[in-house]
Amino acid sequence: MKTVGLILGVLAALGMLLGFIPLLGWFNWLNIPFAIIGLIISAIGKSNEGMVLCGIAVLVGIIRLVLGGGIL
Repeated sequence: MKTVGLILGVLAALGMLLGFIPLLGWFNWLNIPFAIIGLIISAIGKSNEGMVLCGIAVLVGIIRLVLGGGIL
């Protein structure tokens, strides 16, 4: 579970970077639930690195959606 949580954390971080590209901000709508699932799996597996990566991806994704007008 630790390895799966870390892999999901890395993928969520890459998805977060993809969401920074102009006109691809909508990708945060897909990345945030994916990162939350990764956060839950990382918490079960007690993977601190995965939890940090997923947590950052969730927070930055929400901030990006708010600033871009995706959440009104």
